[in-house]
Amino acid sequence: MEMLADRGYLVGEFEINMSKHQFLQKYGENMKREDLVIQKAKRNNSSEQIYVFFPEEAKVGVKTIRPYAERMKTDVLQAILVVQQNLTPRARDLINEVSTKFHLEFFQLPRILITDPVARYYGLKRGQVVKIIRPSETAGRYVILTICGLG
Repeated sequence: MEMLADRGYLVGEFEINMSKHQFLQKYGENMKREDLVIQKAKRNNSSEQIYVFFPEEAKVGVKTIRPYAERMKTDVLQAILVVQQNLTPRARDLINEVSTKFHLEFFQLPRILITDPVARYYGLKRGQVVKIIRPSETAGRYVILTICGLG
């Protein structure tokens, strides 16, 4: 949400500052990643919109991307995919192919191993996303989201 706000999309302060408890109240304990679709409009131009998709599959392929591309053909010309691991080579080719029609970019969360001492300390499970805050000499603090993976 912060990234969308920084890019000029209309995002409420409550969405940026949502606690884990509020998130679970809104989406439920057992929600699926694919149910988390965000659609936002630009602050100064409501016709310019963006989707954010969270595919369920760990490694995203063409079969997953095609429905997203079809959904975008209507009126939303920009989208972000937040993937757990990576894209298959064919999925990357498809993104390059459709980029002439609309802008589709992807982000991959860095991983923390399930065997990492901090992951073990907190009892993290595979697939859990955690927020890590570290001190930073230049920024004061450094915040990163990471996903717990195999280890």
